[in-house]
Amino acid sequence: MNRREFLRTAGGAAGGAAAVSAGTSPAAAAEGGGGGGGGGEPDLGGYLDGANNFDGSVTDARGESEVTVDVGAGNGLSFGPAAVHVDNGATVVWEWTGQGGNHNVVSEDDVFNSGPAAASGPFEYTFEEDGIYPYFCAPHKASGMLGVIVVGTDYPTKAAGGSTPVDPAHMGVPYQAHFVGITTILAILMSLVFTFFLLKYGESAHTEGGNN
Repeated sequence: MNRREFLRTAGGAAGGAAAVSAGTSPAAAAEGGGGGGGGGEPDLGGYLDGANNFDGSVTDARGESEVTVDVGAGNGLSFGPAAVHVDNGATVVWEWTGQGGNHNVVSEDDVFNSGPAAASGPFEYTFEEDGIYPYFCAPHKASGMLGVIVVGTDYPTKAAGGSTPVDPAHMGVPYQAHFVGITTILAILMSLVFTFFLLKYGESAHTEGGNN
Protein backbone atom coordinates (compact mmCIF):
# COMPACT_ATOMS: atom_id res chain seq x y z
CA MET A 1 0.00 0.00 0.00
CA ASN A 2 1.47 3.37 -1.01
CA ARG A 3 1.10 6.61 0.91
CA ARG A 4 -1.85 7.94 -1.09
CA GLU A 5 -3.82 4.71 -0.71
CA PHE A 6 -3.11 4.63 3.02
CA LEU A 7 -4.30 8.20 3.51
CA ARG A 8 -7.55 7.43 1.69
CA THR A 9 -8.09 4.32 3.81
CA ALA A 10 -7.28 6.02 7.12
CA GLY A 11 -9.49 9.00 6.27
CA GLY A 12 -12.39 6.75 5.29
CA ALA A 13 -12.13 4.71 8.52
CA ALA A 14 -12.05 7.83 10.69
CA GLY A 15 -15.01 9.36 8.84
CA GLY A 16 -16.99 6.13 9.17
CA ALA A 17 -16.34 5.95 12.91
CA ALA A 18 -17.45 9.55 13.34
CA ALA A 19 -20.64 8.85 11.40
CA VAL A 20 -21.42 5.84 13.63
CA SER A 21 -20.85 7.98 16.70
CA ALA A 22 -23.12 10.74 15.41
CA GLY A 23 -25.82 8.23 14.54
CA THR A 24 -25.61 6.31 17.81
CA SER A 25 -25.68 9.13 20.32
CA PRO A 26 -29.22 10.42 19.60
CA ALA A 27 -30.61 6.87 19.66
CA ALA A 28 -28.90 6.15 22.94
CA ALA A 29 -30.19 9.40 24.40
CA ALA A 30 -33.71 8.57 23.28
CA GLU A 31 -33.46 5.09 24.78
CA GLY A 32 -32.24 6.51 28.06
CA GLY A 33 -35.06 9.03 28.33
CA GLY A 34 -38.49 8.37 29.80
CA GLY A 35 -42.01 9.66 29.69
CA GLY A 36 -44.76 10.15 32.22
CA GLY A 37 -48.44 10.90 32.59
CA GLY A 38 -51.51 9.02 31.51
CA GLY A 39 -51.62 5.37 32.50
CA GLY A 40 -48.44 5.21 34.55
CA GLU A 41 -48.25 4.76 38.29
CA PRO A 42 -49.45 7.99 39.94
CA ASP A 43 -46.77 9.99 41.72
CA LEU A 44 -48.38 11.12 44.97
CA GLY A 45 -45.32 13.17 45.85
CA GLY A 46 -44.94 11.44 49.20
CA TYR A 47 -48.15 13.02 50.48
CA LEU A 48 -49.41 9.77 51.98
CA ASP A 49 -46.10 8.70 53.52
CA GLY A 50 -47.07 7.72 57.04
CA ALA A 51 -50.80 8.20 56.39
CA ASN A 52 -53.21 5.90 58.21
CA ASN A 53 -54.69 3.01 56.22
CA PHE A 54 -52.29 3.47 53.27
CA ASP A 55 -50.36 0.42 52.06
CA GLY A 56 -48.63 2.14 49.13
CA SER A 57 -51.22 1.19 46.50
CA VAL A 58 -53.90 3.23 44.75
CA THR A 59 -57.34 1.59 44.54
CA ASP A 60 -58.50 1.50 40.91
CA ALA A 61 -62.16 2.57 40.76
CA ARG A 62 -62.15 3.65 37.12
CA GLY A 63 -65.27 2.63 35.23
CA GLU A 64 -67.53 3.59 38.14
CA SER A 65 -69.61 6.75 37.97
CA GLU A 66 -69.84 6.99 41.77
CA VAL A 67 -67.18 5.93 44.25
CA THR A 68 -67.51 5.78 48.04
CA VAL A 69 -64.75 6.65 50.50
CA ASP A 70 -65.26 5.90 54.19
CA VAL A 71 -64.52 8.73 56.62
CA GLY A 72 -63.37 7.30 59.93
CA ALA A 73 -62.23 3.93 58.54
CA GLY A 74 -59.90 1.51 60.30
CA ASN A 75 -59.00 2.96 63.68
CA GLY A 76 -61.46 5.80 63.13
CA LEU A 77 -58.75 8.19 61.96
CA SER A 78 -58.44 7.07 58.35
CA PHE A 79 -59.99 7.40 54.93
CA GLY A 80 -60.89 4.13 53.24
CA PRO A 81 -59.42 3.74 50.73
CA ALA A 82 -56.75 6.33 51.41
CA ALA A 83 -55.92 6.63 47.70
CA VAL A 84 -58.35 5.96 44.87
CA HIS A 85 -58.21 6.43 41.09
CA VAL A 86 -61.45 7.54 39.38
CA ASP A 87 -62.53 8.61 35.91
CA ASN A 88 -62.94 12.23 34.96
CA GLY A 89 -66.59 13.05 35.62
CA ALA A 90 -66.95 10.53 38.45
CA THR A 91 -68.51 11.55 41.75
CA VAL A 92 -66.75 10.67 45.00
CA VAL A 93 -69.01 10.30 48.02
CA TRP A 94 -67.42 10.48 51.47
CA GLU A 95 -69.51 8.50 53.98
CA TRP A 96 -69.00 9.00 57.72
CA THR A 97 -68.62 5.74 59.67
CA GLY A 98 -69.35 7.36 63.01
CA GLN A 99 -65.93 6.33 64.34
CA GLY A 100 -63.08 8.55 65.53
CA GLY A 101 -65.08 11.63 66.48
CA ASN A 102 -65.86 14.61 64.25
CA HIS A 103 -64.34 14.67 60.77
CA ASN A 104 -64.35 16.77 57.65
CA VAL A 105 -62.90 16.56 54.13
CA VAL A 106 -60.68 19.42 52.94
CA SER A 107 -58.53 19.43 49.79
CA GLU A 108 -55.05 20.92 49.99
CA ASP A 109 -55.76 23.28 47.08
CA ASP A 110 -59.29 24.28 48.25
CA VAL A 111 -61.01 22.54 45.34
CA PHE A 112 -63.49 20.93 47.73
CA ASN A 113 -64.36 21.37 51.38
CA SER A 114 -67.08 19.64 53.39
CA GLY A 115 -67.17 22.46 55.93
CA PRO A 116 -66.68 22.28 59.70
CA ALA A 117 -65.90 18.92 61.26
CA ALA A 118 -69.02 16.93 62.08
CA ALA A 119 -69.98 13.50 63.38
CA SER A 120 -71.90 12.59 60.24
CA GLY A 121 -72.08 13.26 56.51
CA PRO A 122 -72.15 12.49 53.66
CA PHE A 123 -70.21 14.83 51.40
CA GLU A 124 -69.77 14.45 47.66
CA TYR A 125 -67.82 16.10 44.87
CA THR A 126 -67.77 15.51 41.10
CA PHE A 127 -64.31 15.72 39.54
CA GLU A 128 -64.18 17.37 36.13
CA GLU A 129 -60.43 17.97 35.73
CA ASP A 130 -57.66 15.38 35.56
CA GLY A 131 -54.97 15.47 38.19
CA ILE A 132 -54.06 14.41 41.70
CA TYR A 133 -56.05 15.85 44.61
CA PRO A 134 -54.58 15.44 48.10
CA TYR A 135 -56.94 16.08 51.01
CA PHE A 136 -57.20 15.69 54.79
CA CYS A 137 -59.40 15.78 57.85
CA ALA A 138 -58.60 19.11 59.54
CA PRO A 139 -58.94 17.95 63.18
CA HIS A 140 -56.85 14.81 62.56
CA LYS A 141 -54.39 15.83 59.86
CA ALA A 142 -51.45 15.66 62.27
CA SER A 143 -52.61 12.17 63.27
CA GLY A 144 -52.25 10.91 59.68
CA MET A 145 -55.83 11.20 58.44
CA LEU A 146 -54.92 11.94 54.83
CA GLY A 147 -56.25 10.90 51.45
CA VAL A 148 -55.69 11.33 47.71
CA ILE A 149 -57.99 11.20 44.70
CA VAL A 150 -56.35 10.52 41.31
CA VAL A 151 -58.52 11.64 38.40
CA GLY A 152 -58.48 10.69 34.73
CA THR A 153 -55.34 10.08 32.70
CA ASP A 154 -53.40 13.36 32.81
CA TYR A 155 -51.47 13.35 36.09
CA PRO A 156 -47.85 13.15 37.32
CA THR A 157 -46.43 9.63 37.20
CA LYS A 158 -43.49 7.91 38.81
CA ALA A 159 -40.31 7.65 36.78
CA ALA A 160 -39.33 4.14 35.68
CA GLY A 161 -37.54 2.31 38.46
CA GLY A 162 -38.34 4.83 41.18
CA SER A 163 -40.64 7.44 42.59
CA THR A 164 -38.48 10.47 41.86
CA PRO A 165 -38.79 11.91 38.33
CA VAL A 166 -35.52 12.38 36.52
CA ASP A 167 -34.54 15.98 35.82
CA PRO A 168 -33.39 16.08 32.16
CA ALA A 169 -30.89 18.82 33.11
CA HIS A 170 -29.01 16.27 35.21
CA MET A 171 -29.29 13.26 32.91
CA GLY A 172 -26.20 14.07 30.82
CA VAL A 173 -25.21 11.85 27.89
CA PRO A 174 -25.92 8.12 28.22
CA TYR A 175 -22.93 5.84 28.84
CA GLN A 176 -23.12 4.25 25.39
CA ALA A 177 -22.68 7.61 23.67
CA HIS A 178 -19.66 8.38 25.87
CA PHE A 179 -18.10 5.04 24.98
CA VAL A 180 -18.62 5.45 21.23
CA GLY A 181 -17.40 9.05 21.30
CA ILE A 182 -14.21 8.21 23.20
CA THR A 183 -13.50 5.25 20.91
CA THR A 184 -13.97 7.43 17.83
CA ILE A 185 -11.62 10.14 19.14
CA LEU A 186 -8.94 7.57 19.96
CA ALA A 187 -9.26 6.01 16.50
CA ILE A 188 -8.86 9.40 14.82
CA LEU A 189 -5.86 10.31 16.96
CA MET A 190 -4.16 6.98 16.24
CA SER A 191 -4.75 7.45 12.51
CA LEU A 192 -3.26 10.95 12.61
CA VAL A 193 -0.21 9.84 14.60
CA PHE A 194 0.42 6.90 12.30
CA THR A 195 -0.03 9.13 9.23
CA PHE A 196 2.42 11.67 10.68
CA PHE A 197 5.15 9.07 11.18
CA LEU A 198 4.47 7.56 7.78
CA LEU A 199 4.86 10.91 6.02
CA LYS A 200 7.90 11.87 8.07
CA TYR A 201 9.89 8.64 7.93
CA GLY A 202 8.44 6.91 4.88
CA GLU A 203 6.97 3.45 4.49
CA SER A 204 8.35 0.41 6.27
CA ALA A 205 11.49 -1.15 4.81
CA HIS A 206 9.61 -4.46 4.72
CA THR A 207 6.83 -3.01 2.53
CA GLU A 208 7.14 -3.34 -1.22
CA GLY A 209 8.40 -0.09 -2.64
CA GLY A 210 9.67 1.14 0.74
CA ASN A 211 12.96 2.93 1.43
CA ASN A 212 16.06 0.78 1.89
